Amino acid sequence: MGRAPCCEKMGLKKGSWSQEEDQILISYIQQHGHPNWRALPKRAGLLRCGKSCRLRWTNYLRPDIKRGNFTKEEEETIIHLHEMLGNRYPKIH
Repeated sequence: MGRAPCCEKMGLKKGSWSQEEDQILISYIQQHGHPNWRALPKRAGLLRCGKSCRLRWTNYLRPDIKRGNFTKEEEETIIHLHEMLGNRYPKIH
């Protein structure tokens, strides 16, 4: 049987996000949080699916995202954990 589709695909935007859409998403999450990604687009007034909103927030818009190169300490920690755990990356977080 499986899970129901996350959204009705008809009428949804695909592709690049506009600055206006980003602002709508940021404002909505700042005011209401993000407890239900499937319901968020409709409540926020976005023509996107919940997965698209979740990925946009998680990968690009979160205020705590650190961009740029690793610091020397971070690099050493990654190397040390890789030596201990190998390629089991889910345990490295």
